[in-house]
Amino acid sequence: MELEYLMLANKTALVTGSTSGIGLGIAKALARQGANIVLNGFGDVEGPKAEIAALGAKVAYHGADMSKPAEIEAMMAFAAATFGQVDILVNNAGIQHVARVENFPVERWDAIIAINLTSAFLASRLALPAMQKADWGRIINVASVHGLVGSAEKSAYVAAKHGILGLTKVTALENATSGVTCNAICPGWVLTPLVQKQVDAKAAALGLSNKEATNQLLGEKEPSMQFTTPEELGELAVFFCSPAANNVRGVAWNMDGGWAAQ
Repeated sequence: MELEYLMLANKTALVTGSTSGIGLGIAKALARQGANIVLNGFGDVEGPKAEIAALGAKVAYHGADMSKPAEIEAMMAFAAATFGQVDILVNNAGIQHVARVENFPVERWDAIIAINLTSAFLASRLALPAMQKADWGRIINVASVHGLVGSAEKSAYVAAKHGILGLTKVTALENATSGVTCNAICPGWVLTPLVQKQVDAKAAALGLSNKEATNQLLGEKEPSMQFTTPEELGELAVFFCSPAANNVRGVAWNMDGGWAAQ
């Protein structure tokens, strides 16, 4: 298909935490629709850039540490200088730490709130003026089913993800009469490197095979007994960017295999 017929041709999407996992899945889905992509994250960079370029999209990378406001500001300026402006902002960067509240290290709490919640606010406030001027923009916050329900030993993560849903609603309301929308995606278990670590830890702690540990992890929470994929989440992000979603505003859309339905 020629680029001019693609839904997001001439749009630019910045996806934080997009060198692997959910973020990369969303970036690739947006690239398939013709968007220019700005990647962000740690680890392998050239591989993800090559994957995006292979889809025919223009791609750039900025390695901002999402816990540092000055680096987020530099990333947003870089995206605007490279492609004109950020039309689609996907706030996906996140980290995790598991411990009971009384044992939770204060520095880990601060890091999780900074990266999982505050970074979304900082990037959004910088993206909104250009979106408002153009009367078109999409902010997609990657929350979690943990923005809807709690789980033991995940106090900082659950607090941050509940906060993301609050930020989503307020951003949507403040722009409700414009062409700028803000919505949240709430995945259940997605087989990312972050989740694979939890599977591995469960297998080691209980002396289980990887398959047994996976089934136990899913069985505790997710009635479908299957992982949501980054590709499925990417297609939901594409829907949020489509004309069909022009009046979808402030929603928390869970793709969780029935987790929150229980």
